[in-house]
Amino acid sequence: MRSAPHEHHRELRIAARALARGHLVHAYGHCSLRLDADHFLVCAAKPMGTITPDDDGTVVPVSGALPEGVLGEVRIHQQIYARRPDVGAVCRIMPPQIGVLALLKRTPKPRHGFGAYFAPGPALWDDPRLLRDDVAAARLADTLDAGNAIVMRANGAVVVGESLVEAVALSWFLEEAARVEVSLMQMGEDGDHTLLTADETAARQVVAGRVYERMWDHLSFGDPETI
Repeated sequence: MRSAPHEHHRELRIAARALARGHLVHAYGHCSLRLDADHFLVCAAKPMGTITPDDDGTVVPVSGALPEGVLGEVRIHQQIYARRPDVGAVCRIMPPQIGVLALLKRTPKPRHGFGAYFAPGPALWDDPRLLRDDVAAARLADTLDAGNAIVMRANGAVVVGESLVEAVALSWFLEEAARVEVSLMQMGEDGDHTLLTADETAARQVVAGRVYERMWDHLSFGDPETI
């Protein structure tokens, strides 16, 4: 079985705790980092905020059975990595505002800067059941297609990125976009008049200037493995 460098285990632990610090996961959730075309590293199977510097991840094959002790929904990661060579990291998150929208079978629209990154909007997986078989996980990956996020009705979301830094940052962006969407719904102002135009959306999809990295720094500040 392929092994992973210490630095990859460390980065994954920091990412897991950052997601917990940002209230994007709770007792449930997981994240992973691609190692090569055939393997990825998934975080320890425990609440992400409780992962310690001693909790190494597990190397998982992109194709084949899950190793012992790995959570069943890690099949989602397998199916995404198999289809998307551009994806270097996957975050399975449980953000509260996204959860509210998903119950209405809605996903956030591009109404402000953070929402622009998912334009015209993240995909919706309209099935509340846990994904613990390969067929369902494959269907979810197909529904995600080339997008960077998919919202799961009554079951959180999945966010992908070229790196863990990007995937963690986009996870926070997705929840912030949902917060804005829910707030506008409460005010009765969630019509097209509050949408960004196509030009405005494109202009806000900025990644230069350490956009993702600054969010990573914010969420990982004070982490025991960054001090």
